[in-house]
Amino acid sequence: MTKSRKKFDAAFKAKIAVEALRDDATVPELAKRHGVHPNPIYAWKKQVLDNAASLFARGASGSGDGEEERERETAKLYAKIGQLTVERDFLARRPGR
Repeated sequence: MTKSRKKFDAAFKAKIAVEALRDDATVPELAKRHGVHPNPIYAWKKQVLDNAASLFARGASGSGDGEEERERETAKLYAKIGQLTVERDFLARRPGR
């Protein structure tokens, strides 16, 4: 029987990648400690290093803008759902159907 792949959440990946960046322990030691193969740890470490500049490029207001955008998009989608519900209900009550 084959084992299913483990799925790790972003917080776990970030925690392991930061530990790997600190160089307190080697990647194989971290892999053994956390029960993960060393290859994903190397990949997570590389992702952190590659994307570190983008964290600072957005500035302090970068995270707030994303939240506001998400709220606007959610409100727009709820409005569309309401419109489609009204149209469906109207068409369902039409005589002759």
